[in-house]
Amino acid sequence: MSDLSQFVIPRGFRFGATKAGLKQSGRTDFALIVADAPASAAAAFTANKVKAAPLLVDAEHLRATSGKVRVVAINAGNANCAVGQAGLDAAGATCVAAASTFGCKPEEVFPSSTGVIGVPLPAEKLIAVLPELANSLGSQSDHFQQVAEAIITTDTVEKTAFARVEITAPEIDSDAEIPQEVRIAGVCKGSGMIHPQLVPHATMLVYIMTDAALEPAVLDGYLRDAIETSFNRISVDGDTSTNDTVLLLASGASGAHIGPGNRDFATALNQVCTSLARQVVGDGEGVSHVVELRINGALSDAEAVRVAKAIAHSPLVKTAWAGCDPNWGRLMAAIGYSGAQIDPERIDISFGDLPICRNGGRAAEFNETAAHAYIQQPEFSISIDLHQGSGSCKFWTTDLTHEYIRINADYTT
Repeated sequence: MSDLSQFVIPRGFRFGATKAGLKQSGRTDFALIVADAPASAAAAFTANKVKAAPLLVDAEHLRATSGKVRVVAINAGNANCAVGQAGLDAAGATCVAAASTFGCKPEEVFPSSTGVIGVPLPAEKLIAVLPELANSLGSQSDHFQQVAEAIITTDTVEKTAFARVEITAPEIDSDAEIPQEVRIAGVCKGSGMIHPQLVPHATMLVYIMTDAALEPAVLDGYLRDAIETSFNRISVDGDTSTNDTVLLLASGASGAHIGPGNRDFATALNQVCTSLARQVVGDGEGVSHVVELRINGALSDAEAVRVAKAIAHSPLVKTAWAGCDPNWGRLMAAIGYSGAQIDPERIDISFGDLPICRNGGRAAEFNETAAHAYIQQPEFSISIDLHQGSGSCKFWTTDLTHEYIRINADYTT
């Protein structure tokens, strides 16, 4: 149905990036995603009450256009956050310049920023390189890759995901149904300051494009569902950024019209989102272990997520993982203070297939040597059954290492 291994670029978009001089490294730091015509758009933003200026502008623009975007303008190296009116002015000036360059309304421009908080954004640097950047845009895979490279900050690798899905739709003026290929491509950045709490429900920025035709309200429904089991199920350090953004655009260039409830499209979109989310965790700052938490038997799915977050945000748990210490007592403690309904004497814990805890106590088959060896792997899973109901979730998180401290202690110096 879909294939994440193939590099497929949705039709109806052009991409490119250049150097505007915001990153101290001197690398590319300004990227554009341009739709050939106004694309349907749906977005989700951080739940942090301190929001960067671009997010405030984006929300207003989406309201003004009823969910249409022509240009996405992304800068790295400066978050454009906590600088007051100057931040709004910088985002607005960038939108006006981009609109003039591409012949659209300023409200059809979607600005994004990532980088250091509290430093004014020199919008004039972005505006100065816009004409050159506009002339270099393209729709090939290397142009798409330019965006992936330009938006990263402390990331060590670029993050992309792709899907191709056949959508069966009725042929115009006929009862016959014909399969139409729909493409989905996603690009994101994120490494630290990762605990997205996105509404509805360093910074994570996600841009997903499809060439399917969807109305903005329908697109929004698909995005909400996909976010809930992907980006809202990851955490590196428990910090929620001021700039977290997920944007989904639909160009309609494939000619495949999709309404609500299309399982094939939803599955492909969910796969792309989950792949990107897991790549963010895998590239977490200083990470040496990626852990998949499998919580079952909770009173509800929300209760399962509550338990997973308590574990994922515990410094004691995360440092134990960093040292490959199978200290399951720290898991029990986190479960206990999570706020979820539990019975301590019914909790079961396994590391992979290894029984660790049964009925709230050390499992008779517990093998400390085997458990230690298992969590020495760079990726491993922990299964927890609360035996309270049918609620469950999967949640991806990381350990906490000396390298994480070094990276973030030196971030602005």
